[in-house]
Amino acid sequence: MIQATRGLSALQLGALWEYRELLYFMVWRDVKVRYKQTALGVVWVLLQPLLSTLVFTVIFGLLLEVPSNGLPYPIFAYAGLLPWQYFAGSLTRTSTNLVDNANLITKVYFPRLTIPLSGVLSGLVDFAVGLVLLAALMIIYRVPLTATVLLLPFFLLLATITALGFGLWLSALNVRYRDIKQLVPFIVQLWMYLTPVIWPVTIIPERFRPLLALNPMTGVVSGFRWALLGDASAVTGLQAPAALFILSVLIAVGVLVSGLFFFRSTERTFADII
Repeated sequence: MIQATRGLSALQLGALWEYRELLYFMVWRDVKVRYKQTALGVVWVLLQPLLSTLVFTVIFGLLLEVPSNGLPYPIFAYAGLLPWQYFAGSLTRTSTNLVDNANLITKVYFPRLTIPLSGVLSGLVDFAVGLVLLAALMIIYRVPLTATVLLLPFFLLLATITALGFGLWLSALNVRYRDIKQLVPFIVQLWMYLTPVIWPVTIIPERFRPLLALNPMTGVVSGFRWALLGDASAVTGLQAPAALFILSVLIAVGVLVSGLFFFRSTERTFADII
């Protein structure tokens, strides 16, 4: 029965639960395809951030002497790269996977939200593997865990919400405007340098630090370092840190909710345009 829907019911989020097995197989497919017929396989998950950390350590840590809030620069950089690469990979996959699944969309009905959602969830596998390497670095550099590590899932959830929210907007736009696929890598690269991934919040003059809260990934990366490494200056370097974190959360949630409604409003045209 086809009925008109309004408000939150228009999102049909209950259909995601009904098709949960399909979502599971899409996530599993994304993981398998990503490393199928590769010589190194899952080692790429460790190799990419490790090599990036090495390059950033030489350029920013040794040559430019960028401060690292009292932490060894390699672990400071890797702790920022890990949540960032999860976000960047999820955003990139989510923004293009509607077009990549064009044959499936035009042949059978299923909740279209499962496609971008699978792109975000499949990245959690890579994140978990990368987290193992970060734990090894913490042992090598003798960085102890603190009770704040219990808040780590919250910042991971914030990264997931941010990636899914922006990904929904970009994936729906990419169906109509294929320029989005070319634009996303540039956006991700520029966004990284506007996020305290390889530099600490404390190097920004205090009068400009509130502007960092407009970037939800600032809260993710700074909160990740604080929760896992005990890097208190990543948080206290912000003016009114609690208020700024709340602002970052509100922006991320706002983008997600608006992205859901925009995605659902344009979903009816996907099969015709794609």
